[in-house]
Amino acid sequence: MSIVVQKYGGSSVGTIDKIKKVAETIIKRKNNGDSLVVVVSAMGDTTDDLIALAKKISDNPDKRELDALLSTGEMISASLLAMTLKEMGHDAVSYTAYQIGIRTTGQYGKSLIDDIDGSKIKESIEEGKIVIVAGFQGINEDGDITTLGRGGSDTTAVAIAVKLNGICEIYTDVDGIYSVDPRKYPKAKKLDEIDYEEMLELASLGAQVMHSRSIELGEKYKTPIYVGLSTSDIKGTVIREVKNMNMESKPVTGLATSDDDVAITIVDIDSDINILSNLFESLASRRINVDIISQTAPMNGKVNISFTIPKDDLKECLGIARDFAKDENIKIDEDITKFSIVGIGMKTTSGVAARMFKLFSDNNICVKMITTSEIRITCAIKQEDKIKAINIVAEEFNL
Repeated sequence: MSIVVQKYGGSSVGTIDKIKKVAETIIKRKNNGDSLVVVVSAMGDTTDDLIALAKKISDNPDKRELDALLSTGEMISASLLAMTLKEMGHDAVSYTAYQIGIRTTGQYGKSLIDDIDGSKIKESIEEGKIVIVAGFQGINEDGDITTLGRGGSDTTAVAIAVKLNGICEIYTDVDGIYSVDPRKYPKAKKLDEIDYEEMLELASLGAQVMHSRSIELGEKYKTPIYVGLSTSDIKGTVIREVKNMNMESKPVTGLATSDDDVAITIVDIDSDINILSNLFESLASRRINVDIISQTAPMNGKVNISFTIPKDDLKECLGIARDFAKDENIKIDEDITKFSIVGIGMKTTSGVAARMFKLFSDNNICVKMITTSEIRITCAIKQEDKIKAINIVAEEFNL
């Protein structure tokens, strides 16, 4: 008998009728002999609605209290699902992060899971119960409720699967992982499997199917993650270490875009490595994720430094930047799409960047910033060029 940890996203539990359908799916799996732990997100747009309520009180709500408020969404889903299962004749119990000891560290709204006390879950499984867990939340060293950031229920599910040495299945409103978001490129191909490293890059670059920290956990502990549609038996995608890939025949596995970033440029900052170090150290201490970084050559002891951050962190970032430059020297560019291609095959295939930038040149697509790694190329382009760029690059690399 294996332990299966399933996660159902907000759209899968968005209404009572949908919760009933999820319960039927869970019962069917339970009847096959598996022990089930089910992690749930908040219903539909509940999290956004709760944020909107908080914003009616304050433009900058207290982060401790905001986490306490947002965590209630998942508790509602967990309780309703447990009630539904009981009404259908199956014993179930719902737990919050506090009740099963999901301990976290870090800032409110961006906490990291430190450990999980799996004893209560195991005890309930041994009693034959279906365990329902409120995702997205944890308890810090002060006993306060914290949240794990957007998509944090994925991380909850993978962490529990790791702790229980179980199987992890993520159920959502898509039938697997595609080479490109099919809403942006209808001809996109669904992947049967994808390597952790590739999926981690795609998730961190804007592919919204999975939370990047959940992929990190899966890779670290070699826990395969299945991603599929909650309302169908259509085969999904498995995220795992992929061996024996024919990398040379397909150097690019996927493409991701994100409109959720903003570019900050600080003009005429002193060309002093200590200043730049202090700037990025300050951003890191506030858990502001910096991605693309570019710098001009020094002139008269001055440089221009540009970098991208999530738009949600703009206000906090500007507060830090003002410690290093005057307002008139801080430029903001919100008209960017972060455009990325990813593939392990890039490690052994030359000319991938040349092909992409030739396409951009031929189609008058302006590239504002560029960054690369062994398996990805990311650039910032104008938002109006996004769909054109997706189409030409996807066609070029058969995505």
